[in-house]
Amino acid sequence: MLTAILAYLTVGLIAGFLAGLLGVGGGLVIVPALLYVFALLGLPPDHHQHLALGTSMATIVFTGFASLKAHHARGAVRWPVVKAITPGILLGTFAGAQLAAFIPGLGLQWFFVLFAYLVAAQMLLDIKPKPSRALPGKGGMTAVGTSIGLVSSWVGIGGGSLSVPFMTLCNVPVKEAIGTSAAIGLPIALAGALGYVVSGWSASLPQGALGFVYLPALAGIVLASFPMAKVGAAAAHRLPVPVLKKCFAALLIVLASKMLWSLLP
Repeated sequence: MLTAILAYLTVGLIAGFLAGLLGVGGGLVIVPALLYVFALLGLPPDHHQHLALGTSMATIVFTGFASLKAHHARGAVRWPVVKAITPGILLGTFAGAQLAAFIPGLGLQWFFVLFAYLVAAQMLLDIKPKPSRALPGKGGMTAVGTSIGLVSSWVGIGGGSLSVPFMTLCNVPVKEAIGTSAAIGLPIALAGALGYVVSGWSASLPQGALGFVYLPALAGIVLASFPMAKVGAAAAHRLPVPVLKKCFAALLIVLASKMLWSLLP
């Protein structure tokens, strides 16, 4: 039990810092870490991936709020963009959480591994879309939001690895893209957490689970991640973020490779 608590707190410290620093929500760390802890605790394996995804989305509600406040205080959030993209975000994330209940855990793990490798490659190679267009209209923003929400719900993230490149492509300055991404992460997390609670409501789950949200893990991660999100947001304006992104990419490769190894026969 003590091991689990310490693991949840450690994951929370890392995830909260990353949420504020890079606008990535920390889910790419939380999900594989929770899979390891769930196996360590001997929880029934049938819904490990679903519980990890749902719990990750629930934690981002708290880290996202803290990160949002910190970036807003620095004037780095473009609220018109948040307003325009949120309807699609809510639709895509909630629908994705519902669909996830019908996807086997192994299928979701393969999707996670591929996504993590893509994000790591983008960070290591510093692939950035060239600012070449303006933000789309209402219909386009809804479509983009729906797509970001859907993918985010299947990997348990706040959408930063998708929304930041999109906004950069549309001529939003990088720091504002990160701050706006933090704000977008909140509706993603709210819709995703609610969606996983609903989709897992009738599933056979261990004690302490509210749908596909595992409350003991949620509490431990949030206790550590909420204050660290503020620290990360402040550090984003002082530390060499490109270097830190490469370190994060290396960590992603290790985590994704470990998960991939467990998936291979």
